[in-house]
Amino acid sequence: MTFVLVLVAEGENELPGLGGLPADVRVETVSDEARLRALLPTADVLVVTDFRTGLLERCWPEQPRLQWVHATSAGVDALMFPALVDSDIPVTNARGVFDRGIAEYVLGAVLLFAKDTLGNLALQRRHQWQHRDTEMVCDTRALIVGAGSIGGEVATLLRAVGMRVTGIARAPREDERFDQVLGNDQLFDCLRESDYVVITAPLTPDTEGLFDERAFALMKPGARLINVGRGPIVRTDDLLEALRAGQIAGAALDVFEEEPLPAEHPLWDEPNVMMSAHMAGDFRGWQQALGEQFVANFQGWIQHKALFNQVSKG
Repeated sequence: MTFVLVLVAEGENELPGLGGLPADVRVETVSDEARLRALLPTADVLVVTDFRTGLLERCWPEQPRLQWVHATSAGVDALMFPALVDSDIPVTNARGVFDRGIAEYVLGAVLLFAKDTLGNLALQRRHQWQHRDTEMVCDTRALIVGAGSIGGEVATLLRAVGMRVTGIARAPREDERFDQVLGNDQLFDCLRESDYVVITAPLTPDTEGLFDERAFALMKPGARLINVGRGPIVRTDDLLEALRAGQIAGAALDVFEEEPLPAEHPLWDEPNVMMSAHMAGDFRGWQQALGEQFVANFQGWIQHKALFNQVSKG
């Protein structure tokens, strides 16, 4: 009998969507340290919805029986503690589940800035009628930093409204979803000519702190930043200074260096900032979709097929 252990955050319910697992598969859901320590050494597959890496790392057995770890997120940086990285246990992620939701969020943010929706709402609260001209998005330039699965879906929607879209990846390549995909070494040159800069990259040693004082100084005056990648890619203090100095015209932020963002943080009161609580890809039914995606992968795995969405641990 295969034993699937599901690690959820304290207070969370069981992961839905697992009803398609074979009847002879044992499934246990755990959220506390004592049960995790007891059950983890005997599990064949671990599904992680709780990314409190300190808990999982503390409970990691010296000789794990695990044959596979699945993360219910696109980004797996928070899961990569040394013992897992150094093991031969494959890790898969939820690539694809959140792509469309995040892409729609980005398109919405672009339109919000172009049509000055933030200004409209501020004027509405003051009962003030003020006519203004707004911007067109057609023929503007978007730079997507992270030309992977999510970035490609973002590019598809932005090009559908007439934007010209460049992707940044590890190396240049042909990709029909983008107008062009350039290498990391061309990022700073592209910042100078982009009207919208969208971060969809994962957090790595190379991307942490990538958007700092230098990057904001290179951005085109009037440009907007949209971060749906990882919070620590952007230095919050440097972003705040760039906004206040008028180096960039606005920011839409779904992720932050510190989450939750403290209630007293000055970003809350910046008039040209739109913020959300790390929810850009979370649509109604997303947890069900995550469970069903794992089941589909599991069905292939028990038939000795290659796992899909396997990620590099390096």
